[in-house]
Formats: sequence, structure tokens, C-alpha cells
Amino acid sequence: MKIALYIAFHNKSSVDCCREIISIISENNKLIIDSKIKNELSDEAQEKFTFFDSKKPIDDSINFVFAIGGDGTILRSITYVKDSNIPVLGINTGRLGFLTSVQKENIKEAISNINENKFSIIKRTLLEVKSNSLNDAFSDYPFALNEITIQRKDTTSLLNISCSINENYLTNYWSDGLIISTPTGSTGYSLSNGGSIVSPESNVILLNPIAPHNISMRSLIIPDNSKIKIDIEGDSDINLSVDSRMYSVNCSDQFKISKADFTVSTIKFDTDNFYKRLREKLFWGQDMRNKI
Repeated sequence: MKIALYIAFHNKSSVDCCREIISIISENNKLIIDSKIKNELSDEAQEKFTFFDSKKPIDDSINFVFAIGGDGTILRSITYVKDSNIPVLGINTGRLGFLTSVQKENIKEAISNINENKFSIIKRTLLEVKSNSLNDAFSDYPFALNEITIQRKDTTSLLNISCSINENYLTNYWSDGLIISTPTGSTGYSLSNGGSIVSPESNVILLNPIAPHNISMRSLIIPDNSKIKIDIEGDSDINLSVDSRMYSVNCSDQFKISKADFTVSTIKFDTDNFYKRLREKLFWGQDMRNKI
């Protein structure tokens, strides 16, 4: 089995986690390690292991990618995994870690479960955004696992966001912005903005206005085969975020958002499920009356 250790943020907890994985990994498994931490490892490890550049195409002989960090690391790992369909295991060394399947204290058990095939794969939907004037850096990977967000920039004025679905006019959102979220992203920024939570296997897209001036505006759930078209009134710059990647674009751009034609695979262990994670991460049911 060939495992790639991916790190987005060079910090002590993630480096220590990598060292632990190196120390417990079976000889039957081959490790390749993110080059960002090469200098943090011993001379022996530098000679023993192969290192990869996450900005270059992924080696298709890799069986699993271990994304070490938090949810932000999972989001950044998709720009490395892309459409390879190689499963990603999130190992949480951060805070909430809603997307990560394993706490750093349980790494040994997780590796054992993978070796014994005690896991399943969740196919997660991505969103794709298109615009005629997006720059080259953006167009290289215009896909989001969590959400695509349109927000005002350098102004206190509301945005006037015209939204159509399948060529049918929906409304004009007078708001600070608009979040277009996948089911995976429903527990991210959209949730913080009052949006609904949906399970990751749901075939839907969420539209959630940010601080709308009309208080009757609420989050809207639509089928994930919908084609969304966004026009924004004005000629100033706005912020367009694709997961954790932020771009400055002009209001005159028209944005078309739809489900990507590929998915990202993440690992779920047999002892884990979405509803258990809701209880643990969001502290649902933390009431003495629920104790049995």
C-alpha cells in the first residue's frame, strides 16, 4: 500500500503527527511525504523516504492520501488529488475538524483499519465556477469541496446579486454576499450563516445569502443538477472565494456555477457516521436528560 502524507500548514502539531505515522507505519506500506516538511525530519528519514511536491500532478500509483491538519487541510488537499479519485483520510491535529475522520491520538487504529479494509468511501460532490474573465491561476482548478462565496469588497454597500436557476430567474439578493454550498460545506461557512445541515450523500446545492436586507430571504436547497447563473450590478471589484482560495474579480463578470463532473473520495470508518459526528462536533444532546 502506498500512502502520501499531505500537509497544507507547516506547524508543529502536523509535523509531530507525520513523525508518529512514520514511526508506526508497517513495512508493508510505502510512504511518500510532502516536501514542505522534509527539513523537519531526521537525516535517516530524508534518505529513506520519497518526497513529493503537492503543486505537481499526483502519482496515480498512490492508494491513499493522508491529509494532516484540520478541515482547511482537507480543502487544500483537493487541489493535489484533483480528479484522481484517490481516497483522502483526514487526520485532525487542529480544532473542530468536522471533515477529518481521525483524531491524532487514534492514528495507529486508523492505519490498522485501513490495512484490514474496515472502511468505506464517501463520494463528495464538488462545485465548478466558470467566468470568461477569471485569471489563469483560478481557472487551473475552479472547483470547491465546501462552497463558492461571493462577497463585497472594500465597501459597506450591499451587493445586488441577480440569481437564475436553469435559466429561470429566482431573485435579486440585496445582501453582503451569497454562499453556494455543497452538502459537505453545509457544516462550514453556510452553517455559521444560519444555513441548513444536510448529509454529505445528499444530491443538493444550498444557496444562502449573507446578511440579506430582506429578512424573509432564507437558505434555499435545490437539486445538484441545477445550473446557477449569477450577475452582479455595478462595476467595482468583489471577492470570490472557492473554498479557502480567494480571488478579486469585477462585478461585470457573469458567474456560472454547477456540479463538477467528478467527485472527491474520503474515507469513513465503520465505527463512524455523519450523525455521530454531528453530536460530537456540535455538542448535540449534551443535556443530562439524555443520559441513559
